[in-house]
Amino acid sequence: MAGHRKLGRPTDRRMAILRGLVTDLFQTGKVTTTVARAKEVRKIAENIITIAMDECENTVTVQKTINNEKDQSVEVEFINDSATRLAARRRIMAMIYEAPIPRKDKESKEDYIERTQDINHPLVEKIFREIAPKYKKRAQDIGTKGGYTRILKLGPRRGDGAESVVLELI
Repeated sequence: MAGHRKLGRPTDRRMAILRGLVTDLFQTGKVTTTVARAKEVRKIAENIITIAMDECENTVTVQKTINNEKDQSVEVEFINDSATRLAARRRIMAMIYEAPIPRKDKESKEDYIERTQDINHPLVEKIFREIAPKYKKRAQDIGTKGGYTRILKLGPRRGDGAESVVLELI
C-alpha cells in the first residue's frame, strides 16, 4: 500500500493542490476542504511545524562593517540563520508557495511597501517567528510533540456530496 493518497490526480497537480492548501493553512490558520485532502495536508503541515520547532532558535549574530550615506564606516550587527536553520528554511520553502503579506485596512501603498520591504519570505518568517515558538512552548508544557492541527467535520458538500471538513491549527 502506498504511503499517500493519490486524490485522483497526476503527481504534479496533486502536489500543487497540497502546497496551495498548506500555504493557505499557515496564512489564515484554517482551511475548508475534503477529508482525504485534509489528512494529506495535515501530514505536511505537522512536518513543517516540527522542522521549524527544532530550528526556530538557531541564529548567529554577525558583525559587519558597512559604509553609510556619508561614506563613514559603521559596525552593524546582523542576526543570520545558522547552517541547520537555513537548510530547514529551504526545506519548508520547497513545501509551501511564496505568499505576500496582506495589506491592512486603509493602509496606503507607500506604507505597505515600507512595512514589507525588508521581509523576503513572509510566510516562512511567520512560521519561524510566530507558529514554531508557540508550539515549542506548548510541547514543553504538555510534554508531547505533534497534534498541531485539528479536523472538524462539516457534513456533505452541496453539489457532489463529498464529506467536507475544516482543518485548523490548534
